Amino acid sequence: MAANAIPRVTAEEYLAADRAASFRSEFVNGEAFAMSGGRLAHAQLILQVGRELANALEDGPCIVTVSEMRLQVAAGETYVYPDVMVVCGEPVYGEGHRDLLTNPSVVVEVLSESTERWDRGEKFAQYRRVASLREYVLVSQDAMRVEWFTREADGAWTYREAVGPEGVVRLEGLGVSLGLGSIFRKVAGVTG
Repeated sequence: MAANAIPRVTAEEYLAADRAASFRSEFVNGEAFAMSGGRLAHAQLILQVGRELANALEDGPCIVTVSEMRLQVAAGETYVYPDVMVVCGEPVYGEGHRDLLTNPSVVVEVLSESTERWDRGEKFAQYRRVASLREYVLVSQDAMRVEWFTREADGAWTYREAVGPEGVVRLEGLGVSLGLGSIFRKVAGVTG
């Protein structure tokens, strides 16, 4: 999320403006935030993670979206654009609009200097409100490092980390393992 807040608006005003805009913005508790562009590594990692997940899940009931699909965390309160989402089963839309997904199983955010604090803090707090969410994944764009949180049966979140070209991200809810060597292949400026 960029630090440039747009004056307070209602959720309805935000949704109408965002649907008509040539740029995307996120909405949290009455404030809309214009999203800034990312580095080449950021764009590559979104594509790589999305592709790896789509390939691993191509024969099952899950679909993968990247960057363009809005997630409704709470009607009238929070609407965001995750870098990657996985929805298993039938997509559930919010407020009767097919541009508001409400039921991701997995959300992935690629970290950047301008968004890392938001992605780790308030955005993760918002994501924890999504009942269907089982795993939250954070991908570094500066080093071969992926962190992920898994919601356990008791509601607690367990932290895991994979580092380096031999590292493996095991998304247990999806039954998928992703190698960091594949995720970070040919990504600009990332060190092992």
